[in-house]
Amino acid sequence: MDDEGRIAVAGAGIAGLTCALQFARLGYSVEVLERAPVLSDVGAGIQLSPNVGQVLSELGLDAALDAHAVRPDAVQMRSGRNGRAIARVPLGDAAVERYGAPYRVIHRADLQRVLVAAVEASSRIALRLGETVLEAREADNRLDLRLASGPRQAHLLIAADGVWSTLRGGVSGVEARHSGQTAWRAVVEREPTDTPPTTDLWLAPNAHVVRYPIAGGTRSNIVAVLAEAPSADPQAVSCQESTLPAAPLARLDPGLRRLLQAVPSWTRWPIYSVAPGAEWTRGRIALVGDAAHSMLPFLAQGGAMAIEDATELAAAVALHGATPAALAAYERRRKPRVTHIWREAQRLARVYHLPYPASLGRDLTLAALGPARLLRKMDRIYGWRPAAPPA
Repeated sequence: MDDEGRIAVAGAGIAGLTCALQFARLGYSVEVLERAPVLSDVGAGIQLSPNVGQVLSELGLDAALDAHAVRPDAVQMRSGRNGRAIARVPLGDAAVERYGAPYRVIHRADLQRVLVAAVEASSRIALRLGETVLEAREADNRLDLRLASGPRQAHLLIAADGVWSTLRGGVSGVEARHSGQTAWRAVVEREPTDTPPTTDLWLAPNAHVVRYPIAGGTRSNIVAVLAEAPSADPQAVSCQESTLPAAPLARLDPGLRRLLQAVPSWTRWPIYSVAPGAEWTRGRIALVGDAAHSMLPFLAQGGAMAIEDATELAAAVALHGATPAALAAYERRRKPRVTHIWREAQRLARVYHLPYPASLGRDLTLAALGPARLLRKMDRIYGWRPAAPPA
C-alpha cells in the first residue's frame, strides 16, 4: 500500500488526527503536518454525541476516553431570565439504548491527548510538528508538496487546518465570517456531588449559558455565548478576560449571574463560521472539519462533524483508493448532511436567543414536547452511522 497510497494531513486537531487513524486502519502511510511547534492544552470542553460514539469505539478509544470523559444523564434546559426549568432531554442510558453509543463530554485537550496517543502508537503514522504545507501541485498521479522543511510527495492532501485554513483558498476560496456571537469560555473546579451529572443550559435574550462536568467530574466547563460585534483583527480569536460584559449579566437570573460572576478568568473566543456550500475538494486535495464547514455551536456538533468527515472520507478511499474519485465521492455523500446541520445550528441561534415575550412560546413548546419526544427529535443527528465498508 505504501507505494500506491501515501496521504498527507495538514493539521493535528480532531479532524486531522481522526483522519490519520482512519487511513492507517486501511493500511495507508500517513504524515500529519502540524504548523504549531508544540501541541498545547488549548480550548475548553467539547461534547461527543452518540453519532460519533460508535466511530470512537471502533478506533479502540473507549477506555482512554472514559478515563477523562463524563456521560451526562440529561440536558436540563432553564430560563436564563428567572432560572425556572423549561425542559429535560434524557441522555445517559437513554442515549445508549436508542442510538447504541453514549453521549460524552470531555475537555478538548484530553480528547486531543487520547487521539495523539493513538496516532503515536501506530507504525503507519508520522506526526510532524512545526511543519507547514506551503504549496501543493498536482503531477501525474500524485501531489508535489513544498513544506518548510523541504519537498514531499503524497497521493492525497487532507486540509484539516481549521477555520483559518491556509489551504482552503486553493480549493473553494470561501472566507470565514463572524457570526455576531462570541463564546466566553471557562473551566472551574467542581464540587463533589451525589446527583447524576447533567449538562445545564440556560436560554436568555441574546445569550445562552452551558455548563457541564469534565475531567472525570472534577471540573466544570462553562460557556456563555453572547451577541457581540467582531474585533478589529478577525484572527485574534482568543484573549483572556477577568469578567464578562456587564450589560448581558444585568438581564439574567440572579443565581445564574452569581455563577458567572464567581468565575475568576474567561477566554473570549469570537465565533466565525464557514458556509458549507462551496467546493470541498479539488483534484487530490480535500477539506475536512472546520476548514470545510465551521459551524455555530448551538447543536454542539462541530467536533462530531469533524470525526464524521474523517470516517466518511476513509470509507470513500477504501472504495476508490487514494484518488480524486474518492474525494469527490466523500463530498457528494457528506455535503447534504453537513449543510442540514449547519443550517439547523444557525436556526437554533435565533431560537435560543429569542427576546421576551417571544421566548415564552419557545419555552411552552419545549415543555409540551416532553423528554422522550425531545430526544427523538435528535434522531436525524444522533442516529447517523458511517458508510458500510466495501465487501
